[in-house]
Amino acid sequence: MGIHKFFASMNDLERIIRAPGKFKFEEHNVAAHSWKVSQYAMFFGTLEEMNGATVDWKSLYEKTINHDFAEVFIGDIKTPVKHSSPELKQMLSTVEEKMMEKFILREIPEEFREVFFHRMKEGKDGTLEGRLLELADKLDQFYEAYAELKRGNTEPDFIQMYEIALEKILAMPLKASVDYFRDVIVQDVINEKTALDVKSLTLRILENPGPSAD
Repeated sequence: MGIHKFFASMNDLERIIRAPGKFKFEEHNVAAHSWKVSQYAMFFGTLEEMNGATVDWKSLYEKTINHDFAEVFIGDIKTPVKHSSPELKQMLSTVEEKMMEKFILREIPEEFREVFFHRMKEGKDGTLEGRLLELADKLDQFYEAYAELKRGNTEPDFIQMYEIALEKILAMPLKASVDYFRDVIVQDVINEKTALDVKSLTLRILENPGPSAD
């Protein structure tokens, strides 16, 4: 048994569409999402490093490029659904973990399994790299929702996705990254012309940020 099955599964990630079931001007797949998350994390990791942090770059890249591989088994669950209750979020996480474990035992050559178990485990943790992954993941959600609102998509899910992502990023314990996001990126967002009133929505959240959610 070789690594063929794992490599072949990369194609499956390209066919898994994010935020399924709703009208979208732009479709996004899980494979592209993982690449974008790695780019966001690279930028904010650099920013944290410039402000005195020590970044484990190997860990950061492993976490970001692998963080959604388990969606090859269960697909993408819409953000409002995943966040409807902590219990549901934990259940989905457990299912992903168990299916990933079975996949590794069934398809990954024995000499590589220990490495894969390490790389494919949940990456969002209390480390700097885990927090950078979480920020980058939410930033892609932010931009996907923003792209729809900017073009006038009135689906309530995208407004909720935008709100959730913005509130969570602002609550992240990464001072240099959050300050830059709020003071530079969000200001550019506010200054752009949009079909929907994204400026008012954004300013409301900036003035009254919600509580941090796990």
